[in-house]
Amino acid sequence: MSGGASGPHDLGVDCHAWLVGAGGWGQSNTGLVRGTGSSLLVDTLLDLPHTAQMLQRLAPLTDRHPIRTVVNTHSDGDHWFGNQLVAEPGVEIIASQAAAASMTPATAVELASLWARDDRIGEFVRAVAGSFDPAGITPTPPTRTFSGELDLDVGGRRVRLVEVGPAHTAGDTVVHVPDARVVYTGDIVFIGGAPLVWDGPVSRCIAACDLLLDLDVTAIVPGHGPVTDKSGVGRVRDYLAYVELEATKRFEAGLDVAEAISSIDLDGFPEMSEHERIAANVTNVYEELDPTRPRAGRLEQFDLMATVHLCAAAPRVPAKRQSGDRA
Repeated sequence: MSGGASGPHDLGVDCHAWLVGAGGWGQSNTGLVRGTGSSLLVDTLLDLPHTAQMLQRLAPLTDRHPIRTVVNTHSDGDHWFGNQLVAEPGVEIIASQAAAASMTPATAVELASLWARDDRIGEFVRAVAGSFDPAGITPTPPTRTFSGELDLDVGGRRVRLVEVGPAHTAGDTVVHVPDARVVYTGDIVFIGGAPLVWDGPVSRCIAACDLLLDLDVTAIVPGHGPVTDKSGVGRVRDYLAYVELEATKRFEAGLDVAEAISSIDLDGFPEMSEHERIAANVTNVYEELDPTRPRAGRLEQFDLMATVHLCAAAPRVPAKRQSGDRA
């Protein structure tokens, strides 16, 4: 499949992916589906400079097939903060009803403020996503919503929107192009980085992976990372099932969340980075197993992950030798 190089990737049959970096924090992918005389754009990017660059580089593909539809796969800012640059007359912006409920000015301001925080969360965000600057964002939410499934006609081509949330977020959507055997997954799939479950439950993320594995597709564009195939989705599913199992064992053994997070061995997934996401994922499993447990908000989840990330990044300090120790 396509490598992880930044820029446009031709998937064949007038479908394209735009990849950003290696797919780390904030480095989300977009997609382009061209029909006769019009195109559909899957997602925009976290800030205006990256979105503007993407649209400029895609212009040779869209000059004769202008973007008339934008689909935001979910409500994370790195998949819709660039909407204002495509919100022209005649352009429809679509998301699931559940996603749209979170695509508000308040949530946009909260996320954009993370870069300026003078605390552990701010330090973490600047460390992992310092190349982005969401300043100047005018929140531009969907103009059309749906629930369940929605078929679109994109210049004579059928494009299926399938709501699979709540999973990664409350309102995830995958975009399936049957005639090209291509699917754009949003953040149901991360390639190269560990999966992340904000809303969950984890079991719903596993079910979404199963849905993708059942589709007749050969090219799978993840929310982050290089274009993959079903083997990539399988690894995401394996990770989620493993974390769910191990977290459940620790819950049943009476370990608290911090103990569970620190004790789960992820050596079986050496190809994955961003292992701090284990904090949010384990917390989500605990919340599913104990419905009386207060739900962690997004800032609390960021704080948990920041703790894991900053501890892992801290240099090891050798223990002081006692006077009786051998040299």
